[in-house]
Amino acid sequence: MALDQSFVGRTYPPTAPYEVGREKIREFAEAIGDANPVFTDTEAAKALGYPDVIAPPTFVFAITFKAAGQVVADPQLGLDYSRVVHGDQKFAYSRPVRAGDRLTVTSTIEAVKSLAGNDIVDIRGEVHDEAGEHVVTAWTKLVARAAEEA
Repeated sequence: MALDQSFVGRTYPPTAPYEVGREKIREFAEAIGDANPVFTDTEAAKALGYPDVIAPPTFVFAITFKAAGQVVADPQLGLDYSRVVHGDQKFAYSRPVRAGDRLTVTSTIEAVKSLAGNDIVDIRGEVHDEAGEHVVTAWTKLVARAAEEA
């Protein structure tokens, strides 16, 4: 079933703040196999001008994808999550995410389309710190695969 085009432009409320911890950054860096010391060593980060360790660029996916859950769970949109695959992801940073940040995400539906029976939703997540400063914008593309014919 095609999704409602009137949802384009709909913005959802900001998430509760997510506090970025050094240990979470370290675990993420290890999980993706990135040994850059700026992700794990405070002194290495400070030597490059950061106040604390910074997160790998894809770290923010964990919180922006969770925020996109507001879109997915919207019963009026009618997205069948059991058929959803992650189609694409991209980021545009104002500054790196760093340990100690308290981040909120505001999700907006940028596009809704159907292609070959698949429903495609593009979601923009604007990430801000507790001072209201922009940190990163994340774009997530979700694809709800067409139902298989009997």
